[in-house]
Amino acid sequence: MSIIQAIILSIIEGITEFLPVSSTGHMIIGSSLMGIASAPFTKTFTVAIQLGAILSVVVLYWKSFFKSIDFYIKLLVAFIPAAILGLLLAKRIDALLEDVLVVGITLFTGGVILIFVDKWFKKTETSGLEVVSKKSALIIGFFQTIAMIPGVSRSAATIIGGLTQKLNRKTAAEFSFFLAVPTMFAATCKKLYDFYKLGGGTFSGHEIKLLALGNFLAFVVAMLAIRSFITFLTRHGFKWFGYYRIIVGLIIIILSLSGYKLAML
Repeated sequence: MSIIQAIILSIIEGITEFLPVSSTGHMIIGSSLMGIASAPFTKTFTVAIQLGAILSVVVLYWKSFFKSIDFYIKLLVAFIPAAILGLLLAKRIDALLEDVLVVGITLFTGGVILIFVDKWFKKTETSGLEVVSKKSALIIGFFQTIAMIPGVSRSAATIIGGLTQKLNRKTAAEFSFFLAVPTMFAATCKKLYDFYKLGGGTFSGHEIKLLALGNFLAFVVAMLAIRSFITFLTRHGFKWFGYYRIIVGLIIIILSLSGYKLAML
């Protein structure tokens, strides 16, 4: 992986991590276009730089992380389903990370769902709850497990999970951000450990520099993206993200089924 490739993937991660469009799916598409999707370090890099993105949540919402022990209990409850399934299905998830057709299908399907989300949960925007209960946190946690399929979007799955629990959009989105912290931190640690073992216990100096650069860029870009997303979501809802996903998903599906190899795409 070159420095330019790392910069491109980091910007993609920073922009898409907290949007309901699937950061993993977009990085798979990006790395496939650059012909580096199947490289072991690419898989590690695309997960590891999510740590930089989630640190932006800690910085922007630092007061929330000092509210109470109850806040952490809810995050733990929501985190458990993904932690268990992530360990059980790790190899299958890794295999899916190379399948761009899967990304195309899930982007398209998720886009169709997002177009109707605002109508389904219209009442929550005016009378939705602003406090997440432990039961709601657990249900949101189960919704998060759906996002193990590349292209689904962890953000979309958890926000919709929050809406099913009658949370308003802002509260559902912010809890989704908070839940990203333990989830992505755990995923990053595991992926780095797995790559560390695979590489005989060492990262090259070049790889360390790429990881540092990637996390920094993802952090900066995500800081800007989070604020913009909350504002856009409360004003316009999900439909425009749905249209975007459908268009991108269709393009990927058509190219894949037409015989293009997404190493070139």
